[in-house]
Amino acid sequence: MRDLTDEAAAIAKELGGVTLLRDHGGGFSPLTVQLHRISAENHAGDPRAALDAARAISLKALPSVERRSRALGDIAVTYDRLGRRSDCVRTLLAAERCAPQETHARPATKALISSLLVSGPTSTELRGLAERSGVLA
Repeated sequence: MRDLTDEAAAIAKELGGVTLLRDHGGGFSPLTVQLHRISAENHAGDPRAALDAARAISLKALPSVERRSRALGDIAVTYDRLGRRSDCVRTLLAAERCAPQETHARPATKALISSLLVSGPTSTELRGLAERSGVLA
């Protein structure tokens, strides 16, 4: 995965800028490769590498608030896997501020919120997010 992602990053850099792809909202760029790296490192079981990948991007550079929200959701997963519960909740709340509908509707985010509710102490903020996301319905 890392070799292929590194190869994709090199191709994206060589192409320069964003290469628009049909049926793909963000196109192909170094930024979209880096976003993929966050998710891939999480799925590969290396949340520290995912966090390093997240630190290498600027959320403001993302093309839409929905994409920022989704990236923040992936970063929240990273914090959860690192056992950084308060950072996870804070990041989920930031995702919600960016794009509430995206955050409330995304199945992976709802699953993370549900997991947080049963895995440790809850806060008013977490319970509120769970309610707004329909997790406590």
